[in-house]
Amino acid sequence: MATLEMPHVSDCSVSSCSYNHDGCHAFAINVSGENGTADCATFIPLSVKGGLDVVSPQVGACQRADCSFNDNLECTAAAVRIGAGESSDTANCLTYQKA
Repeated sequence: MATLEMPHVSDCSVSSCSYNHDGCHAFAINVSGENGTADCATFIPLSVKGGLDVVSPQVGACQRADCSFNDNLECTAAAVRIGAGESSDTANCLTYQKA
């Protein structure tokens, strides 16, 4: 079985996410969304901070089949950036590019 290194989350500027404290502390994120957005499906807007103490977060799965970096639901980007979505209750993959 081959092991594939997934792209890392190089930046997250969504301060309201429970996994973001001095960077993303989720082990892996999932990207989803519809209507032209690529949402970080791991975004959790709680006051409690979660995740691992030491981590290099990566993309676990990408559900945006229309993204140019999506190859069989795997992200092929070198790294991804996560930032605020259009509303305060979303976080988006800023690396998303429509194919």
